Amino acid sequence: MEWCRSRPLFLPLDQTLGKIGAAMPPLAHAQPIRDTAKTDGWACRALDLAGASAYSPLPLMVIPVWVEAGAAVPQGCDCVLDADLIDCSGPMPQALEEAVPGQGVRRAGEDMEAGRPLIIAGHRLSAADLLAVRSAGIGEIAVRAPQVRLIDVAAPASDTSTGHLIAELARASGATVFDIETVTRDARSVAQALGNAAGDLIILIGGTGAGRADATVEALAARGALIAHNIALQPGRTAAIGRLDGVPIIALPGAPDQAFAAFLALVQPAIDRQSGRSARRQTVLALERKISSTVGLAEIVLLKQEQDRWGPLATGDFSLEAMRLAEAWLAIPGASEGCAAGTPVGAFVFDDPR
Repeated sequence: MEWCRSRPLFLPLDQTLGKIGAAMPPLAHAQPIRDTAKTDGWACRALDLAGASAYSPLPLMVIPVWVEAGAAVPQGCDCVLDADLIDCSGPMPQALEEAVPGQGVRRAGEDMEAGRPLIIAGHRLSAADLLAVRSAGIGEIAVRAPQVRLIDVAAPASDTSTGHLIAELARASGATVFDIETVTRDARSVAQALGNAAGDLIILIGGTGAGRADATVEALAARGALIAHNIALQPGRTAAIGRLDGVPIIALPGAPDQAFAAFLALVQPAIDRQSGRSARRQTVLALERKISSTVGLAEIVLLKQEQDRWGPLATGDFSLEAMRLAEAWLAIPGASEGCAAGTPVGAFVFDDPR
């Protein structure tokens, strides 16, 4: 299924942390624009301090200027001395230490050169990114945050735990998630909930199995939206994919572990593509123990790092404890019988800062 990138939108800085940055014009001016003080202190000219020491205080003919950290250094000054290095108790200020030009000063252009990208497109925005943007005096950032509709047919409105899990995972991946919609478990209700496709991605939760009340796939087929069902994935074998009015649809099983695995395999890559996110990095470590896998099924494996190796926590069937403790995951291809102990494998860490 083809995935189109979502349109970039500009958001205030306080709404962008963790989202995926989109391309922006490069920095017009080097930062900082002027020399600024690194710390609170006295702005002076280094040449005026030659020969000063605690044993031989040097009277200053020019009265130093007090500056706060981050403030522009006054014209004619080229260093900033700590507060206790200028004695102002007498009739004339005295320097108690020499300095060199640039001491205590952040030079103009030292932080970022003109022409540098303000943010790195395709990367998650960090607190340091926001600091750089604020320092440049910019109040908004362009981001790609796919608009995700979440329709929960797995449980009544009083029990939407799987829906909340998927919503939180989607938000952590950089998406904007609308409120969780709940519908009764019949094909007509599900089809009506789909309505006119809106957003960049629709996620259905539950009703994908073979039970009498599992009507999600029937509803997708009735709308002419179904592309594939019963994907060879474990956990998550009853997941389905489709498209309605050009909007991709992914239907996840209702059980938390099944939905979690199918999210990793199907939804997260879709959000990454729509947000233009850079390829996720894999951390390669040797396996601490053997992983056995069933040929013909792609199996999701949860991992926890044990010293310098990946320790398998669960394969093909996840407990809540394994989901809670997992630090990374990998997919064993359907053509593989697994991996022997000591085999180097690349796993995707859950807490990927990029």
